[in-house]
Amino acid sequence: MAAKHFQFLDVPRRTPREVPVAVRVLDWNEIYGQYSEPAASEQASRCLDCGNPYCEWKCPVHNDIPNWLSLVQEGRLFEAAELAHETNPLPEICGRVCPQDRLCEGACTINVGFEAVTIGSIEKYIVDEAFRQGWRPDLSAVVASGKRVAIIGAGPAGLSCADRLARAGIEAHVYDRYEEIGGLLTFGIPPFKLEKQVMATRRGVLEAMGVQFHLGVEIGRDVTIDSLLADYDAVFLGTGAYRYVDAALPGQNLPGVIPALPFLVANGRRVLHAAADGREPAAANHIDRHAIAGWTGPAPELELRGRRVIVLGGGDTGMDCVRTAVRLGAASVTCVYRRDEAAMPGSRREVKNARDEGVQFLFNRQPLAIEGDGKVCTLRVVETAAAADRSGAVQVVAGSEALIEADVVILAFGFRADPPAWLDALAPDRESDQRLRVGLDSRLPFQTAHPRLFAGGDVVRGADLVVTAVYDGREAARSIAQLLRG
Repeated sequence: MAAKHFQFLDVPRRTPREVPVAVRVLDWNEIYGQYSEPAASEQASRCLDCGNPYCEWKCPVHNDIPNWLSLVQEGRLFEAAELAHETNPLPEICGRVCPQDRLCEGACTINVGFEAVTIGSIEKYIVDEAFRQGWRPDLSAVVASGKRVAIIGAGPAGLSCADRLARAGIEAHVYDRYEEIGGLLTFGIPPFKLEKQVMATRRGVLEAMGVQFHLGVEIGRDVTIDSLLADYDAVFLGTGAYRYVDAALPGQNLPGVIPALPFLVANGRRVLHAAADGREPAAANHIDRHAIAGWTGPAPELELRGRRVIVLGGGDTGMDCVRTAVRLGAASVTCVYRRDEAAMPGSRREVKNARDEGVQFLFNRQPLAIEGDGKVCTLRVVETAAAADRSGAVQVVAGSEALIEADVVILAFGFRADPPAWLDALAPDRESDQRLRVGLDSRLPFQTAHPRLFAGGDVVRGADLVVTAVYDGREAARSIAQLLRG
């Protein structure tokens, strides 16, 4: 028994093979390989089975991590896939994009002193390999309820909700304005973190479960919310957070200034369509104005080859931008962040990957203005330091202003919920930043003021993690099923 529980003493942490930097920056493929069955089993054996699984509690969807690690160790792959799906409708996606270093792996009991179990990589292995071997969710015992639900938004919250409704015998119809499912999973997260074939596979799985997709359809333009409420028994809203945080920097309307999310969406669409056509992505493409909520500047282009790029912001979106700029051939890429490295909100793994790929970091720099004559030329910054009162605030260092040369500046300060105007009368309860308020008073969890309208994900939380959107979709489906059962 001791050998089983203390394998971590003899087996070091090994992540899957990582594509060398010189190779990976030349294409858009995922940079991490896949475990073999023996390697996955060996790494799963490092779990201490500690009895109080902090990893499980730190996980927003509370995955049964120790038990599916045990199943992998025993070679019971299909059972592990079934168990992974019990708590997470999108485990292969969370295994790729979750910041495990801040969640499950960061809470792993053996993380201090022996390095955490490679939970995310094993989760990815479980589902990828199970799908490859033919495993699919078993809905043979599901009894159709005759109920139908419309889901607005095919992002992680909407897909999670659709999965759970299908398992409850409720027909799910998913509407999305984009031409593929996934929302920002497909068009926002770069393919070097989440290859788009992963989303295509998940779409096939959901369709086999009975989920129906209506793509290229914008609610409010092509279909009204009133018609959805008339045609369906309930509606779930998972429209995300697309309004960029406006720092009101002088010069931000100069040509060469790009908001982060439209930049990533445009490049994601370009790479996706090029892969479908069997060709290399084109060098430049205009950014889609669908993704620029609140942006009043000119529509910029994606041509970065040979240009000096500065990204403002230190979260995961900022890391996605700097690593995308590297692959677009930028001459130099610099991330400017107003605090120190320890305060960066994003994944430490992503910061490491960016640094490995040649990104330069300027910490403790507050942007003051973007300057130029008809185009971006420089970024004016000032040095910062932590406030003496330890409040977490930063203060500027007098006399420390400087100019940094730039051709392109990407704004990655974050994004906020931007509920559509047609929702105002139906769901008027809002936070000060326009996030929807749900589950108030005697309402069901995730239920809005309209009893048959539910909402979850970033439109409720503000810009947050994929896994928290998955949780919201899962739990909203539970409430919808409860409502429809009467």
